[in-house]
Amino acid sequence: MSDAAFPGAPRGEDPDLTERQRRVFAALIALYGRSAHPVSSEAIGRTEGIPWSGASIRSTLAELEGYGLLARGPGSSARVPSPGGYAFFVRRELTPIPLPAEVVREIDERLRRTRHDVEQLLAEASRLLSRLTHQLGLAVETALAQARLEHLELAALGPDRTLMVLGIAGGAVQTLVLELESPLEPEELDEASEVLGERLAGLTLTEVRRRLAEDDDLVGHTAARLVARAAFMSWAAPTPRTLFSAGTGSFATQPEFSDSMRLAPVLQAVEHGSPLDRLMVETVEGQSAVRVALNEVEALAGCSLVSFPLPGRVRRAVGVLGPLRMDYGRCVAAVDAVGARVAEYL
Repeated sequence: MSDAAFPGAPRGEDPDLTERQRRVFAALIALYGRSAHPVSSEAIGRTEGIPWSGASIRSTLAELEGYGLLARGPGSSARVPSPGGYAFFVRRELTPIPLPAEVVREIDERLRRTRHDVEQLLAEASRLLSRLTHQLGLAVETALAQARLEHLELAALGPDRTLMVLGIAGGAVQTLVLELESPLEPEELDEASEVLGERLAGLTLTEVRRRLAEDDDLVGHTAARLVARAAFMSWAAPTPRTLFSAGTGSFATQPEFSDSMRLAPVLQAVEHGSPLDRLMVETVEGQSAVRVALNEVEALAGCSLVSFPLPGRVRRAVGVLGPLRMDYGRCVAAVDAVGARVAEYL
């Protein structure tokens, strides 16, 4: 369920809700966000701006459940938003809440003090995001190590020199100039490019570098072997990622994590970093995106991530991690504001 959802970017498969469905859905989202308890039709009927009868509200809830936007609470006829419902809400219904001018000034002042030191800047960004959202504030620098390879191209620079172009998820590009042990003909270089692309696309750059040295299928192909060996020799090992987090205290007070048996695995997953660091940087640079229910890691399946990938050759991002019912409007606004200012200083 962790496909990125961008505010204001509906999908063709999204249901086209009626006005009543929209208002009942929005009321349920708000009520569940405040209480963390399944929401009944009676509670929705008491909400301002909901003029319909209890029977009409129950019928509408059944329709929304049929669309997959709601689910039944355990042993109850009351409903909760489903992960798909939250992703739909972000795409179709979310309106980021503008931050007050004084908050924007505070963001600028606090980040300006650390702008000359990238690590301090990222650490301060994570602290700011935690304070603004009451979620776990995050900032990561992966140095491309966890970025995924989308495509690979080879271009001859001479009889025994080749340019390797690595196209990376999110639009970044890394290039390597390779010194080959033996010259390759253009058709051999094309064949090597095809073989390498098939074997390596979809892997992280850390995995790509390891495969260049260890993949038996590459070793068995003469042209690909020459290119792989040259690439491995000229490619320095990727720098380990750096992940900053802040706000564990606020995060732990939320009902979803009040049980230490539920909280500890989440914090362990954050400390481990992967795939959280990869997910943070693998969306469009300079735009907030939301991933609902991080099913890649069991401990994070009940969490959502709002992230803002920062521009630049080194892959960095800021964001927040919180429960599915987080206040997406405020979180997106805060991540946008902090991310945009960090991007300026970088």
